[in-house]
Amino acid sequence: MKFNVFIGIDVSKSTLDVYLRTFACHRVFPNNKEGFTQMIEWVMEKAGKICHSELVFGFEHTGLYSENLILFLDQNGFDFTVIPGLELKRSLGIRRGKSDKADARDISEYIYEKREKLQLYKLPSQTLEKLKKLSSLRERMVSERAAYKARLGEYVEQFPDSGFEVYLQSQQEVINCLNGQIERIEKEIEELIMEDDNLLRQYKLLNSIKGIGPQTAIMMIILTRGFSAFENWRKFASYAGIAPFPNQSGTSNGRTKTNKLANKRIKALLTMCAGTAIQYNPEMKQYYDNRIQKGKNNMSTLNIIRNKLLSRIFAVIDRDSPYVDIYKYAA
Repeated sequence: MKFNVFIGIDVSKSTLDVYLRTFACHRVFPNNKEGFTQMIEWVMEKAGKICHSELVFGFEHTGLYSENLILFLDQNGFDFTVIPGLELKRSLGIRRGKSDKADARDISEYIYEKREKLQLYKLPSQTLEKLKKLSSLRERMVSERAAYKARLGEYVEQFPDSGFEVYLQSQQEVINCLNGQIERIEKEIEELIMEDDNLLRQYKLLNSIKGIGPQTAIMMIILTRGFSAFENWRKFASYAGIAPFPNQSGTSNGRTKTNKLANKRIKALLTMCAGTAIQYNPEMKQYYDNRIQKGKNNMSTLNIIRNKLLSRIFAVIDRDSPYVDIYKYAA
């Protein structure tokens, strides 16, 4: 990839701070379609006689605030990269003070330094985007329902004979409403998957693995963008925070451990899957019991099982065939 103009964008709710590294200039535009058009006109004016393909934009993913920008750049054929916030933060080192202009400049410097290894963003399918939004909405509602249930349970425990029916009924009605909405969202998710042959195939393949449930399968498809965003299961294991790393310095050898920098949601789901596999998968249960009997650490054993499940997830997708439990055929 041959880029000559590196454009860093700091995205906020209402504005875009844009910095052209090549020409050391900065300008602010509205975060809307008119602002996007103005930004492109300004960039082309500053860049002069330069090909469309020589431009590359870079910005941090800011959820809803950056979605319209992503769609605009993709629809108009511009090359761009969406940088994970943590990756960008760690690359900048120690900083004193903060401004949107400085952030835009730093992003432009980042994409310039990474120009040889820059991964351009590929927009997921519309179905996958809908699936992502619905899954996120479901998680929020499940979290809210759990909070209402906890508050209701605490109240009943502390005041069992209060007779405060209005409080109890109102709380229960909210819980019932959330139950209905969650069920509705889950039905919509199921319909989306059924309508897309590729997503349905991947979903069925993942569910063929003992221990992998529907929600984990959906989350894996979303996070891997239909298994196109990660080269192999080891890279995803690092992203999920379950890849073990050595802890060594000089002559001091510490215990190998995972890194705290992780996607905590998928890490929690894989932990629950590992626990389910230990209970209902004879192979995993035997492996777990054997290691524990040998005095191995419980969490390190659980982490190995998480990695085993993850490797199987990527294997069934790569082979395009369901998981076969050969353990039950063993003599």
